[in-house]
Amino acid sequence: MDKIHIIKASGEKAPFEIEKVRHSLERAGANKLLVEEIVRDIEKAVYEGMTTKKIYQMAFKILKRKSRVSASKYKLKKALMELGPTGYPFEKFVGALLSQEGFDTKVGVIVQGNCVQHEVDVIAQKDNKHYMIECKFHSDQGRFCNVKIPLYIQSRFLDVEKQWEKQQGHKTKFHQGGVYTNTRFTTDAIQYGTCVGLILASWDYPKGNGLKERIDRSGLHPLTSLTTLTKAEKSKLLDKGIVLCKDINENPSLLEQIGIAKQRQKKILEDSEELCTAH
Repeated sequence: MDKIHIIKASGEKAPFEIEKVRHSLERAGANKLLVEEIVRDIEKAVYEGMTTKKIYQMAFKILKRKSRVSASKYKLKKALMELGPTGYPFEKFVGALLSQEGFDTKVGVIVQGNCVQHEVDVIAQKDNKHYMIECKFHSDQGRFCNVKIPLYIQSRFLDVEKQWEKQQGHKTKFHQGGVYTNTRFTTDAIQYGTCVGLILASWDYPKGNGLKERIDRSGLHPLTSLTTLTKAEKSKLLDKGIVLCKDINENPSLLEQIGIAKQRQKKILEDSEELCTAH
């Protein structure tokens, strides 16, 4: 097994580790028997040069047959990619995540800097914290945020911060810029961002508190996770500004509005409700 190498989304080769597959299935809430069944099938099928995408597809196919909700959780990374193509749904999603964590948020705001105006993806405030967050959305898993992005965001933040500091009551506030991405940061991007004090959040960064863990904890799953909705139906909901399973739960008539038949609505709402349970 150790000798088999697979191809990651970035195109690089890596030794195949079945433990990673097992762990991701357990995280998705699949029961022990199902996890072992999928692991056995993948161990038999894996070959030199197989892509991680192919391995994921195999596991997802079996999961979807046996447990729709586990399949929805398992496809979380892909679901974040489907919050496109514009990236605005991802900004709304980040805003919702920060709101859930106790921040007052505004999405898509024009902010006056010291030199020029800036269009800021998310402004978040809580207590004396005042954040300017930029969201970098990629629809391709192999695309990472390189060092140019935090460099650019930091310069914009410094311009905005100068202006904020002139405002009444801002002297005691702690201002910080940040970058949220649905993929990953390069090592240089993390090194620079950390050095200048930017908040960095990606799929798996910071370790133990990346987007995947925060979504699991909050139960704020994007509606694109649902295996019971078609691609066209997801697009219709995203066009309406709906990005969360929670939104569907709280307003089931949304499903009727986009033409989903009653009998299917029940299944979608059951899955959606189960996904919204925080862990």
